[in-house]
Amino acid sequence: MPGTDEEGLDDLPPSAKLVFKVLEYNGSLTQKGIVEESMLSARTVRYALERLEELGVVDEDVYFADARQNLYQLNEAKLAEVGEADAACVECD
Repeated sequence: MPGTDEEGLDDLPPSAKLVFKVLEYNGSLTQKGIVEESMLSARTVRYALERLEELGVVDEDVYFADARQNLYQLNEAKLAEVGEADAACVECD
């Protein structure tokens, strides 16, 4: 179920993982920038960003150069929490 605490990065669809990697490699980007870098459709990028925001691994800020757009970046603090939880689950198996 999307948005639950048990869901991790491994449970996301491939498009969300790609958007995550694009942000990881390029830093902060607008949605348009993510579309250009990932070569995904705008609709797919919107859906992927929603999923990543539900997990809390992506933050949305105002893009001051053009206030009609938002700037997306990875939330490093939440990524550390998710990574620790995933590592703990691997050790449990």
